[in-house]
Amino acid sequence: MPKFEDDNLLVGIETSDDAAIYKITDDIAMIQTVDFFTPIVDDPYMFGQIAAANSLSDVYAMGGEPKVALNIVGFPNCLDPMILGDILAGGAAKVKEAGAVLVGGHSVQDDEPKYGLCVSGFVHPDKIFKNYGCKPGDVLILTKQIGSGIVNTAIKAQMASDEAIAEAITVMSSLNKKGKEVVENYPVTACTDITGFGLLGHCAEMASASEVTFELNVEEIAYMQDAVSYAKMGLVPAGAYKNRQHTGKLVDFSRVEEHYIDLLYDPQTSGGLLVSVAPECVESMMEDFENKGMDTKVSIIGRVVEKGDKLIRLY
Repeated sequence: MPKFEDDNLLVGIETSDDAAIYKITDDIAMIQTVDFFTPIVDDPYMFGQIAAANSLSDVYAMGGEPKVALNIVGFPNCLDPMILGDILAGGAAKVKEAGAVLVGGHSVQDDEPKYGLCVSGFVHPDKIFKNYGCKPGDVLILTKQIGSGIVNTAIKAQMASDEAIAEAITVMSSLNKKGKEVVENYPVTACTDITGFGLLGHCAEMASASEVTFELNVEEIAYMQDAVSYAKMGLVPAGAYKNRQHTGKLVDFSRVEEHYIDLLYDPQTSGGLLVSVAPECVESMMEDFENKGMDTKVSIIGRVVEKGDKLIRLY
């Protein structure tokens, strides 16, 4: 892509951040993002909710509030239009929960259903979360448990438990709104949301841009119900292996078992916020997460150290 120059473009594509940010006034900046994908659950309404939550997530990951959303739809002629209606209803419900407004969108005929949102949000220019700026000594906190790709693979194989299915749906359809409302009260040094590149892929981006190394304790990370067992059984999506090929040379795996590597590279749908914050803030922040009534599990997953020979070390 050609490089665009504009003094008001505060965040572009250079650091692989979650969304673009354009300054409008000294007090207001606009966040712009778009995302859509194919169904990952059978229920159309739930698919709409998950896809919308995923699309809205990038605004929260930048520290903003979503305000305006547009539907993006691909839908086959051979399917009942009522299915599309349920998808759109699920998305609309999640947009309303976020406090934003849905003002239309665009649809095309497609051989496979696709749905998502183009979202605009607002943030104060001085309060933007960026995916770089981590400092040695910072603690890493993750606001959702991981393993959705592996659980969905188990679902496709008809091997997933009802409990695992229910938890995965809850996690994927939960907005990052509550997490963001906690995080914005602290001087976080960096923040991103965990999606298709998996936890390690997004950690690699954040560590590289910050010129530091992350040390992660794999047993302290919160995983979805039965996800560890499914990973041990080899129920791992192809995307996890592609993610590993992309950044595997940047990670020290020598101290951990193979199934943890699969879990940490597992592509996530509508994952949580990954936050880097000074250690003196951690206890108070974790109490605030507890008091917020989070629908997901929040875990302290590691720490930031001086840059070493690898971007990430697993323990």
